[in-house]
Amino acid sequence: MGKIRKTLMAAAIAAGTSMAPVAALQTCAQEMTNANGEVVSQDTSKPVKKGGGFFQIVFGSGIVGALLWMALFGDGVLAIYFCVDSYILVKPEKLMPPKLIDDVQKAMAEGDIVAAMEACQNTPSAMSNILAAAFQHVEEGFDVIQEAVNAASDLEQEKLMQRLTWISVCSNLGPSLGLLGTVQGMILTFDSLAAGGAGDAAALANSIGQALWTTAGGLIVSIPSITAFYSLRNNANRLILRMTAVTMEFLNGLRNVEVATGEEAPVEEV
Repeated sequence: MGKIRKTLMAAAIAAGTSMAPVAALQTCAQEMTNANGEVVSQDTSKPVKKGGGFFQIVFGSGIVGALLWMALFGDGVLAIYFCVDSYILVKPEKLMPPKLIDDVQKAMAEGDIVAAMEACQNTPSAMSNILAAAFQHVEEGFDVIQEAVNAASDLEQEKLMQRLTWISVCSNLGPSLGLLGTVQGMILTFDSLAAGGAGDAAALANSIGQALWTTAGGLIVSIPSITAFYSLRNNANRLILRMTAVTMEFLNGLRNVEVATGEEAPVEEV
């Protein structure tokens, strides 16, 4: 019985402790202090004026605010376009066509470098560019071939990064445009205060809310864009490394090949 009594007392104390702040907040919500320090009751029966919805948020801050929202919309549309474009581009079957790999593998098994180069020309892609760079230096030794492959891989990686960078640009523009809209909204708010609009608390809160909505819009554009950028960038880097490794596997049989120049050709004795 003693343990039950202690448990009930602890529960009662916890309930009272948790309900006390709620009751205090309700009391404070129903009362407010005027400029003379007198406490007056708030008329809770008076309906609260609500905003005009998203239309009011976009066009309620004037022409400058509407232009900033149009810029945010445009930034979001461009971010979606570049994300979809990069997603289509950065795919294994797009960068490394299976037909190209099969044709080159068959040609290298037969030792036919010319057929392998023709396969690269018939199937243009990032992989074919790397392979073509290697085949063009096949007569200069394996070290030169390896340097050509690395240079071609870096070039293809730079091409991919130039496409992906536009996603990063859109993700960085979003918060900047949102912050600019917030600053513009706060400027209008303080102008209203300077003009003697401190008495209308609802209008003041509405102006501040419109200013903060632009920041929220910028973050809505930025967060998915930056996530897509890093995901696509990592995928592109993995594919570039994979293409380089596959190319070196194709050319591994040329490692011990010695190249003889015309000056080193044997001369027959008469």
